[in-house]
Order: sequence, then C-alpha cells, then structure tokens
Amino acid sequence: MKRRARLAKTCTDAKVDLGEVEDWQVGGFAIYVHWPFCLSKCPYCDFNSHVSSQIDQKEWLDAYRLEIDNLAAETPSRSVQSVYFGGGTPSLMLPETVEGVLDGIRRAWPAANDIEITLEANPTSVEAGRLQGYRDAGVNRVSMGIQALNDQDLRKLGRMHTAKEALAAYETARSIFDRVSFDLIYARQGQSLADWRGELSQALDLSPDHLSLYQLTIEEGTVFAERYHKGQLRGLPDEDLAVDLFSATQDLCEAAGLPAYELSNHARPGQESRHNLVYWQGGDYGGVGPGAHGRLTLDGTRYATAQWSNPAAWLQAVRAAGTGQRTREPLSAEDRFAELMMMGLRLRGGIDLDRAARLRGEDLPQRQIHDLIEMGKLQISDGRLAATEEGRLVLNAVLRELLV
Repeated sequence: MKRRARLAKTCTDAKVDLGEVEDWQVGGFAIYVHWPFCLSKCPYCDFNSHVSSQIDQKEWLDAYRLEIDNLAAETPSRSVQSVYFGGGTPSLMLPETVEGVLDGIRRAWPAANDIEITLEANPTSVEAGRLQGYRDAGVNRVSMGIQALNDQDLRKLGRMHTAKEALAAYETARSIFDRVSFDLIYARQGQSLADWRGELSQALDLSPDHLSLYQLTIEEGTVFAERYHKGQLRGLPDEDLAVDLFSATQDLCEAAGLPAYELSNHARPGQESRHNLVYWQGGDYGGVGPGAHGRLTLDGTRYATAQWSNPAAWLQAVRAAGTGQRTREPLSAEDRFAELMMMGLRLRGGIDLDRAARLRGEDLPQRQIHDLIEMGKLQISDGRLAATEEGRLVLNAVLRELLV
C-alpha cells in the first residue's frame, strides 16, 4: 500500500484541483522532436524512420526552428516540462544540432525548473565525446536502445551493436548523465522463461534507475510481419508463456526496487519518465519533425495534430508555410474520454473518476465498470479507477468493454 500511495503522488493527477485549471494542465506541456533517420531499419520497427547517408544538419536545424516558432505562436505563456528527442536515431544528430533545437525551445517558452530533456541513443552511434556534447547542449537524460543482452538475439532483431558494445555504451552514459534509461525487448523467438529471467536479472544488476521492457509485437508493414505471414517467423511465445514472461518481469523488477509505474515502464521512485507521463496523464504536447503527432488545447478545443511523415515532404512544407503540420482534427468529448482511458489506465495509479466524467460530459459506463470490478479487472480507491494486476494483463480487452 505504501508503494502504491507513493506512485500515486508522483505519477498521477491526484493533487491537482481540477476545478481551477484547463484539463491539459493536469498532465502539463511537453515538446517531442522527431529525428527520422537511422543507420538501418530494424525488422520489427514500425516507427517513421528512414535510412539516409546524406543529411544536411543545418538545413534540418533551420526547419526545426521554424516549426518551433510556429508552435510557440499558438501556445504562448506556457511552461515546458519536458523535451524528448525520439526517432529514428537521434544520437545521429550532431550535438550542435541538438543545442540549436534546445536554444529555439528556450527562446520560445519558459522552462520548468526541473525540466527533463531526453535523447534516445543507440549503442552504435554514441561515444564519450558525442555524449558529453549532448550534455553540454542541455540534455539531462538518455534513453538507450539496447534491446537484448546477447549477440544471437541482437542479430535476429536486426541490431547493429553487440552486447559488449551495449554495456560499454551504457557505462559511458552513466559516467556523464545522472539519469540513464534503457530498453529491452522480450518474448523474442525461442526465448524461454528461464532465458528472460536470467537476462532481466543481468540488466537489473546494472543498477538502472529506469527500464522500458516491451513484449515483441508483430506490427503490420514491418519485415517481421512479412516473415510472420509467410510462416518464416518461428518460435514466438504462445499466450501462456507470454503471460508468464510478463508476470516474471513484474516480480523481478518489483524485488529490485523498480516497480511498474506504467504497463511497460519500471522506475525507482522519482525516476519516472516525465515526458511520457505528460502523454499518459493527458497533457498537451507539440510534435516537431516528420511524422510527429501532438495534442494541443487551443481556445478550449483539444486538437490531434500530425506532421507530414516523409522527410522531404516535411522539409518542403516547412520552407513553404513555416510548419510541417499536415492535419489538425478537433477531438470530441467522447474522443477525449477514450484517450484518457486508453492512456491513463496504463498507469498503476489510474485515472481520476471526476475528471473522466467531466471530459465525457455524461455519466460514466457504470455497468461496465461494475462488471469489471466484479471480475477483478478494475478497482476504485480514493476516487481513482485503476486496472488490477489481472486487468493489466488483458488491458485491451478491458478497454473494449469500457469504450462501448
């Protein structure tokens, strides 16, 4: 109970007076910057990433600055809680490019005193000098895409680094940054429960403050999906093993002091990703760069925004109009309620019921909530609705019942 109460304090909107703020202020305001380029395309990846050997970084910096200025003109007087450089492979950006983007953001908005600035990095594209350059530019958190801790599985995942290189890069990052997270993918081909328990224990022995642990999913449009449909992707876990792998993940991380504050993310108290909490708590965020999505509340209406995904098309649009935004759609009350449920129930602390009812503008689905509580999938405590451990295993099914 003590752990849950502590997480509710750090990872929920429990202490916000909902009657005095716009809804987005519960989650805060963040900026996401998308760098669309990689050295190679991983076979499981469905992100907007492109392989390119010729990149004019000054041209890209100029375009990012134009997009930032356009966004700032619509969102004056806000304070930025977080900046996140995602991709793609942002550690292919020159430190000078990162510094220029951050300078544009600092000029556009005031920053929170404890602003979090994260950059995703791959072990193949980092070294001490470049990491120090990012630190000098203002980055204060690194998220490393390690993905596996053995060479055979790294090759299957299409990664270009070895396990030894990954561990060396992690140690270098830890020597430069106070906050370093890394990602692992599990439920891989041929991976047994014992294999994953051993690998995760090895990861926890590195004393991380934050881990993102994702079950491998087969996404349409990827190389893995093509192989899967041809019957060439063998050895994936069945449903029972997938549940066992998830449960072992929760148990091992909990015992190591990194409980799951979100479905796939584990952290020591106080080390949760502030940027992702903006998403999960329904805050506003501006998307900058090809394919970046955003949520912006303007004059009382919340909009879903999306940028042109093709890098060349995005650059052309920014040059022509000062923005690469392709679409902007107003969200209905039902849309906003659905997003709150889909994002907020990922958090262990859940969602505020009064807030959910206010967003929906009508009564909550009381019968479905009651039935799911009776089934042991949901629970209510202190006015908050949260998924139980059993409910987190089948969260998509829970959401289908709620969003009828």
